[in-house]
Amino acid sequence: MHVLIVKLSAIGDVVHAMPAVAALRREREDVRISWVAERSAAAILRNSPVIDRLIEIDTRSWRRSLLRRETQRALRSRLSSLRAEPVDVAIDFQGLIKSAFVAFASGAPRRIGFETAALRESASRVFLTEQVPVDDRGHVIEKNIALVRAFGIDAGGDYEFPIAVTESAIQAIAARVPSDGYVILNPGGGWPTKLWPAKSYGRLADTIRTQYGLPSLVTFGPGEESLAEEVAASSESGSAIPFRCSLEEFVALARGARVFVGGDTGPLHLAAAAGTPIVGLYGPTSPLRNGPFDPRDRTIGRNDIDCRTDCYRRACDKWICMEISVEAVQRLIDARLQTT
Repeated sequence: MHVLIVKLSAIGDVVHAMPAVAALRREREDVRISWVAERSAAAILRNSPVIDRLIEIDTRSWRRSLLRRETQRALRSRLSSLRAEPVDVAIDFQGLIKSAFVAFASGAPRRIGFETAALRESASRVFLTEQVPVDDRGHVIEKNIALVRAFGIDAGGDYEFPIAVTESAIQAIAARVPSDGYVILNPGGGWPTKLWPAKSYGRLADTIRTQYGLPSLVTFGPGEESLAEEVAASSESGSAIPFRCSLEEFVALARGARVFVGGDTGPLHLAAAAGTPIVGLYGPTSPLRNGPFDPRDRTIGRNDIDCRTDCYRRACDKWICMEISVEAVQRLIDARLQTT
């Protein structure tokens, strides 16, 4: 049986689909698995032991130049790749119109997705042949696992995150990091409402240096370099060090970190998958749905404000949910490190 996994982006979303796909591979070794992902998130899927074929697409670029001849050629090429091998089942873990259309375009006669109430774009249901009831209030990993249970898969046990990291990436990180330990601070957040102030990260780096004698490596994604520099400038002790690395190198970096501190964004979920101790800062999103899954990890958010419930706003005229004190975050770091 050939199964096509459709989980296009973003990084955290792809990470959260991995345990479901790993369970499918574990229980059904006879299944051939292909995965369609956006190029921006595909790096963490390359050479994964649970994927037989990775198909990379770039819908963002295509949308910007849909009528250009080069774009049309790229679209035809990707469609040919989708149909190069007959697909028996396509599973849409994204719940968008474009992801469901990819499942449909694969030619798979069986196309599985979430029930309508749990779809991110309800109109995507027209491309599905089966819809699975899910608990949309629980963790998104369990929501994804519900789709593979439609195969009769027993997906119990610990979550597996089959991310391959090359020896060259491991060595590249080992050559750049302090041998006596470090902390990762990740100030980016994708949405403005997920951002903890850069000055707070800078102060936290000073506290971490005083408390543990450790430097803080400030990781950042595309377009976030100025944010990392602002964090560094806010550290009076010079303990916050901007640190550029690829996604693959970030996984190697996270595996060696004493703790990761950051908001609900891709690097947090990658670090959690790597087994890094986590302290997560949550504003408009819920840690119950999108948080780290190790019970020893810690999260913090403003549970004293009513507007935070089911918020998920990318813009806000109040924006008080990320008003979290440095002292409160430091206490959680202490508590998390005591459990390692």
